[in-house]
Amino acid sequence: MSNNVREKVIETLKNIYDPEIPIDIWDLGLVYDLQVSEEGDVHVVMTLTAPGCPLANTLVMLVEDAIRSIDGVRNVTVDLTFNPPWDPKKMTPEGRELFKKLYGYDILEYWESIYGKKPTA
Repeated sequence: MSNNVREKVIETLKNIYDPEIPIDIWDLGLVYDLQVSEEGDVHVVMTLTAPGCPLANTLVMLVEDAIRSIDGVRNVTVDLTFNPPWDPKKMTPEGRELFKKLYGYDILEYWESIYGKKPTA
């Protein structure tokens, strides 16, 4: 059951968008960890692109509510962290490609040209 619920949770997360960048939070790499128990308990560890985002609590509640609406989910906890801080290396290839289509440049290449090719924590 947990694999089926996990797939549904990921699909749900792919329909929740960052308030500033029109890319879903899964492909943007904002979800650091996703655990789904056999009993249907879901635990998400996520971040934001910037720690000062005024919509942080709203986004966490939106994620909780969306996951809670999935059949098979019993409990949901969402923890917000800024350690490690988000960077473009956390994006999925699909998210990176979408960013390139939206803004006309590869965010990872740009980021690496400024900060170098540091490994992601």
